[in-house]
Amino acid sequence: MARSMHVRRPATLASLAAELGVSRTTVSNAYNRPDQLSPELRRRVLDTARRLGYPGPDPVARSLRTRKAGAVGLLLTENLSYAFRDPAAIGFLEGLALACEDAGTGLLLVPANPEREDVASVHRAGVDGFVVYSVPDDDPHLAAVLERPVPTVVCDQPDLGTVDRVGIDDRGAMYELAKHLISLGHRRVGVVCMRLARDRNDGFVTAERQHAAHFHVQRNRLSGLAEAFSEAGVDWSQVPVVERFDHNMASGASGAAQVLDKDPQITALICTSDVLALGAMTEAARRGLRVPHDLSVTGFDGIREAEAAALTTVRQPVLEKGRAAGKLLLDSSERTRPRSVNLATELIIGKTSAAPRGGAEERWFGP
Repeated sequence: MARSMHVRRPATLASLAAELGVSRTTVSNAYNRPDQLSPELRRRVLDTARRLGYPGPDPVARSLRTRKAGAVGLLLTENLSYAFRDPAAIGFLEGLALACEDAGTGLLLVPANPEREDVASVHRAGVDGFVVYSVPDDDPHLAAVLERPVPTVVCDQPDLGTVDRVGIDDRGAMYELAKHLISLGHRRVGVVCMRLARDRNDGFVTAERQHAAHFHVQRNRLSGLAEAFSEAGVDWSQVPVVERFDHNMASGASGAAQVLDKDPQITALICTSDVLALGAMTEAARRGLRVPHDLSVTGFDGIREAEAAALTTVRQPVLEKGRAAGKLLLDSSERTRPRSVNLATELIIGKTSAAPRGGAEERWFGP
């Protein structure tokens, strides 16, 4: 005759309270409001819970009861790995995480493939609010976020005017960088920019596509360049602007190659991010062009790798962006209209920009 198997049923909050001779509220407070108990009582509750195999309050049941998930959702319209690979995204994520730590809340990454329109990840996200990080104005994931009855903060783009936003003056910052190049004597320039829309375009960009860009940050940076160089007498419609969908150094290198193939006589290559600029510098070196003697190269962001390369760039406070976005979202004070936080930038004049050479014949094509 086989012996019967007796499996101990897991303890519940009620059975744990009965074992201890305390109320269920006391047990719950040991996990959720420890300040309400003496250290000795809380220790006794937790020790008994471990002995009986009680795992703690069910977080799903608790969220249903309180209607609070205890987490902030970060919407990235990129693959998940982008948040841990892109230097600016890493800095922003750190700042947002610090704000969440200060508030005692969690952080849930909600990645969304930029080439897909499946918004299920947004609908499934159990969060108390969203921080939307740099998406185009026509992104379906953004629309799905705005349909949720939770607070939302947008970082960088788009500037909707209807929700809280944290950003910088991208147009003004790029205008200042352009004026620096113009003061050095540069008039024949090329540009490598990040993606302007959700459709993949790895090639030259018309003026119409620049003006209609759904990524407001890139549109504003290009607009700042166009304004400054037009004031200097440059026909912006003749300036080669190359777009890259993927944001990595390889894209910067291939974009630079495309610009230089079209016009080998340009004296400055302006990139709308440091990552693209660092890639462009590798392409310049491959061609035997010395930076900045033969070709000036500039970036935007002020990442650590750019600082190490002494890149001329615009430094923006990416960590503070994340922290400010988190604070705005987690601020429970009453407000009657959307709030906007505009952070300062700094032009960093490094060692990759200098006055142009006198002519193409003076360029060095050494080994």
